[in-house]
Formats: sequence, structure tokens, C-alpha cells
Amino acid sequence: MSHGHVALGIDIGGTGMKAARVDTRTGELLSDRVRIDTPQPSTPAAMAEVARELVDTLRWYGNVGVAMPTIVRHGVIRSAANIDASWIDVDAAALFGEALGHRAIVLNDADAAGIAEMRFGAGVGRAGVVLVLTFGTGIGSALFVDGHLVPNTELGHIEIDGCDAEDRAAASARRRDHLSWAKWAKRVDHYLGRLVMLLSPDLIIVGGGASKQADKWVPRLTVDVEVVPAAMANNAGIVGAALASRQGGEG
Repeated sequence: MSHGHVALGIDIGGTGMKAARVDTRTGELLSDRVRIDTPQPSTPAAMAEVARELVDTLRWYGNVGVAMPTIVRHGVIRSAANIDASWIDVDAAALFGEALGHRAIVLNDADAAGIAEMRFGAGVGRAGVVLVLTFGTGIGSALFVDGHLVPNTELGHIEIDGCDAEDRAAASARRRDHLSWAKWAKRVDHYLGRLVMLLSPDLIIVGGGASKQADKWVPRLTVDVEVVPAAMANNAGIVGAALASRQGGEG
């Protein structure tokens, strides 16, 4: 069923599942954001039921994009750090498709946020290598080359000084270790320096919860690449998922 320029995106996190109708021409939400707590335990059957509830609430009939906090390869879940381990090797595209009665396109949540930033946010018109990073409980990453997504990068998990990078530089680490913005920015700077060495990006877009206070830490970064705050805020995952549903595939 065709909806013209309207699509539906669902953004699944460890604590909440959110959905909205999206205008794919502008990236604006065409409905309220509907949120339901992620079920505990967050099993495939329970989450598919919540997804159906979200779709029913928004009175949606058509393809759906679903962003998940996991590695997703060809619709199949390959990691489960923030949801129930029973998701591993589940064909999420088939599961959600059956539950919703329409085709479901499933992708990684950071990739979804990156797609939104590249289409409507800080990455508009930017060619070359663009890295989108989300700083929250962990660090999500999305890598683009001339606007094309390289899916399922997990750059929050590179090792730095014997630690998982996100254990040191995620937004949650600032709160956990009671760091000032300046001290946390030094950790982020060290992390970004390693990524620049590995990938030589032309632009780094920083999003997630910490980007709301970008003025407190982005100006302190010394890394030799342009770093800008994300523009899409909390809606990026929903918007990116909605866009993916129209493209008919990952990215």
C-alpha cells in the first residue's frame, strides 16, 4: 500500500519503544511520538507484540522500518547487549513482518540515526567519509562514504588503553565517574583521535543525549577534523527507520 511521502518508523531501545509517522520529504514527524516501555524480559515475542500495539495506535497499514540496538545483518539479529539474549540469530524482519502484517525493514539504531542526519541534519550535502557517533549509555556509530552507509560498525567498542572505548567515553561514563565536562571532553578527544587515525573522516557528527549540551564539550575538542553537533535530536532513530522502510533495505 502506498502512502506517498509518509512512512512509519519504530525506534527500539533498552527501556522504551517509540514510533511515529514521518514525512520522508522533510524528516518532520506527522504524528505524536508514541512510546511504550520495552517489555521485560525483552524477548522477540513480547517486543513484536508491543510493535503491533504501536502500529495499531498510529493506525498504520504498510511497510514499517524498525531500528534496534543490535547488529542487524540482512534482517537477522547478531548481537544483544541491550535486549534479551534470545534475540541472537532471530530473523527480526520476518518476525516483525508477521506480527505487523506488512514488510518490516530492520536496521541498527545508530545506522538509522545516521541516515536521518545525512538526509535532513548535519550531514546534508556532505561527501567523503562522514562518521556519526551517538553518545549515550554507550557509543553508537554510523559510517558513510559519499552518502552510502557502511552498516553495523561498532566503533564504540574499539579498545583504548585496555578498555572498551564506550566504558571511558560514553555519556554514562561522565556521570558514573563524576567528571567535569572538561575532563570528559579529554576522554572523548582521545577516543576521536583514535578513530581519526583509523578512518581519516572528513566530518564527525556527534549526537545522543550529550549533544544537547554540545557547547560544554565540543569546543574543547582538539582532534584535527571538523566536529559538529547532530541536528535531529531524539527523533533521529524514528526518522531513519522510516526512511529505511521506503528504501526497501538496510541503508
